[in-house]
Amino acid sequence: MWLFYTPDIQDDMQLPEDEAGHCVRVLRMKEGDRIRLTDGKGFFYDAVISAVSGKRCMVHVENIEKQAPLWSGHLHIAVAPTKLMDRNEWFVEKAVEIGVDEITFLKTDHSERDVIKMERIEKIAVSAMKQSQKANLPVLNGMTSLRSFIEHGFDGDRFIAHCEPGSKLLLQDAVVSGHNSLVLIGPEGDFSPEEIDIALKAGFKPISLGPSRLRTETAALVAVHIMNLAGQSRE
Repeated sequence: MWLFYTPDIQDDMQLPEDEAGHCVRVLRMKEGDRIRLTDGKGFFYDAVISAVSGKRCMVHVENIEKQAPLWSGHLHIAVAPTKLMDRNEWFVEKAVEIGVDEITFLKTDHSERDVIKMERIEKIAVSAMKQSQKANLPVLNGMTSLRSFIEHGFDGDRFIAHCEPGSKLLLQDAVVSGHNSLVLIGPEGDFSPEEIDIALKAGFKPISLGPSRLRTETAALVAVHIMNLAGQSRE
């Protein structure tokens, strides 16, 4: 059954214009057809199309279902976006499919990109949420300076992946099932020594993602996967 994103379904019994267009004009669905909705806040809605008029598609909700948590803890990945936008979009799509609670884009000393068009990122995240049959849309944060981000704080375990030499745990050995986890991933040129020092002094633990040198978006996705797997573990 097709899944549609309806963030305001609790207050407005119609599909948003873009979802209504896909439902009616592309899929040729009509009054009486059954569809499934999600508000992106943890709930699915079983509904029936009650009326179609122009660009409007009204629905009648018959059942509400809360999706059981797919992992434990709050999983947050903060990454310096790459120069090529399609690589950032690929990362967001795959991270949402795997499962993550929050994504933040970082402005760092060696950043290749200063601006992120969040409207496009949000559309990709919504599409990935629907494709992977999830009811929770991750929080998406636009460009934030690393220093401000670190000062903001985080209630949970904090990690930084960097390429400087030194003692590091593998992320899979450092992340704890059920704990909130935040991982920082730097740009292609890595975090600057000053940024690494600031993070370590703020309580971030240095971690490794393995012996291979990974591209930024690959490293970020590996980190998401490791956190998600740990969050799925049940003691």
